[in-house]
Amino acid sequence: MYRISDKKELNPSVVELDIEAPLVANKAKPGQFIILRVDEEGERVPFTVAGVNKENGTVKIIYQIVGATTKKLSMKEKGDYIADFVGPLGVATKIDGLKKVCIVGGGVGCAIAMPIAKALFEMGAEVTSIIGFRNKDLVILEEEFDKCSKNLFIMTDDGTYGEKGNVTMPLKKLLEEGEKFDEIITIGPLIMMKFVTQTARPFGVPVTVSMNPIMIDGTGMCGGCRLTLNIDGKKVTKFACVDGPDFDGYQVDFDEAMSRGRMYGEFERHAYEESCNLFKKGE
Repeated sequence: MYRISDKKELNPSVVELDIEAPLVANKAKPGQFIILRVDEEGERVPFTVAGVNKENGTVKIIYQIVGATTKKLSMKEKGDYIADFVGPLGVATKIDGLKKVCIVGGGVGCAIAMPIAKALFEMGAEVTSIIGFRNKDLVILEEEFDKCSKNLFIMTDDGTYGEKGNVTMPLKKLLEEGEKFDEIITIGPLIMMKFVTQTARPFGVPVTVSMNPIMIDGTGMCGGCRLTLNIDGKKVTKFACVDGPDFDGYQVDFDEAMSRGRMYGEFERHAYEESCNLFKKGE
């Protein structure tokens, strides 16, 4: 059993938990993930490591309440326990040798992007961060990004905070003005990562995308996170959880990945509604 040492609600639908898991905390690196089960009957779900505290032996996860498991997990409080917490898994984000990097995060994907930005900052790299949200109420981790970024751009779809628009707007402007990034690392909704990649393509800047959004069981056995890469004119199948989650954005077939992701939407909605009904009955 793994104890929840702290809990914060970052916005109405996003929750931050610190879990006591010293073995995981000692080895986890930015970009890797863990798999947890809320209880003995729960499903196995992957969550990206959003930070570690080796001294306290805790691992931070940040997630959005979108399905039955995340709803159940959100009902846990500080001092409660979860059944399983396994990791670190996946390949850590490669940041060695990078001197000037643009981090582009969208929504809850910022929870994955932030520890990467922090790691880059701590190794002496110059970090420009662009983070986007639907509106002011959904903004998360602004202070954390500000501490590790030379330049920080906050975008909201409706203009209620920061600048109005999407994350590609400041990125395109920076590139047109001659900014030379060693790499762009982007994490967020698939459609966002697709357009970040398209924005960068004319300028020839390497783009790394995190395919966490398509992971399901986290081991490669279910096949749900398979994606097609176009490498040297050949189509190659990879699995986000065991081969990634990071990939070359120019190689990823985003349209195929988005099409597959929509297959599970209706199932998740029903599972979420059933979970909510169960909690209401138990009140």
